[in-house]
Amino acid sequence: MREVLAQAAFQLFLERGFERTTVDDIVARAGVGRRSFFRYFPSKEDVVFPDHERCLAEMTEFLAAVGDEDPVGAVCDAARIVLRMYAADPEFSVQRYRLTREVPGLRTYELSVVRRYEQTLAGHLRGRFGADRDGELRAEVIAASVVAAHNNGLRLWLRSGGAGDPEAAVDHALDLVRGVWERPAGPSPAREKPALPATAGASGVTAGSGDSEVIVMVAAKGTPMWRVVQQIEAAVGEG
Repeated sequence: MREVLAQAAFQLFLERGFERTTVDDIVARAGVGRRSFFRYFPSKEDVVFPDHERCLAEMTEFLAAVGDEDPVGAVCDAARIVLRMYAADPEFSVQRYRLTREVPGLRTYELSVVRRYEQTLAGHLRGRFGADRDGELRAEVIAASVVAAHNNGLRLWLRSGGAGDPEAAVDHALDLVRGVWERPAGPSPAREKPALPATAGASGVTAGSGDSEVIVMVAAKGTPMWRVVQQIEAAVGEG
C-alpha cells in the first residue's frame, strides 16, 4: 500500500505539481480512503520519501551488529545502505531529486531526513570515541564528513539522470573520508606539555619548542582544509 500511494502521489506531482496536489487527490488516484493514507504517511511531504524510515531502521540495525575494530569503515558502509536504496529505483530517485529541487518545502524536509542519518552515524561513533580526547567532537565531524561525501557522489549520479554506476563516485568520496579519519583514536593523554617537532615533513608544519604549544602550518594557497587538518594531526601525533 505504501508503494501504491507513493506511485499515485508522484504521478500527480508530475502532472499537476506538488503544491496543487492534495491528499484527497492522492487517495482518489490510488483508490483508497484518507484513513489508509494517514496510516502510512503523516503528511503529504512524507509520501515523497516513503523509504527512508525503513532505510534508517536498516542502518541502525547494521551499526548495532558491527564490531569495534573499524568504526570509520562501519559508518561508511552504513552510508552505502542509503545509496543502495536510491540505486534500487533510479527512475523514482531521479524524479524525487528533481521535485525536491523545485519545491523549497521539500528541500527543508529532505535536510531533516539527512540530519537523522547523520545523528545515527554520530551516535555510533560516540559509542566508540566517547572516552577519547575530543571523542564527541570527532564523532560529529566524521559523521558530517561521511554524509557530505555520500551526498556529493549520490547527487552527481542523480544530476546525470541516473546514468552509470552510482557506487563509483560514492566510493571515491568515502575513500577520501577514510583516508583522512581512519586512524586509531587513543585514550586521553596526561595533561603535560608535548615536545613537538620542529618540522613535520614536506607539509611545512612547524612548531615551537620548550613550553610552547604552538603549531604553525605553512601551506600553498588553495590547499584543501582536510589536508591541512591531516598534517597538523600528524604533527601532534608525532609529538
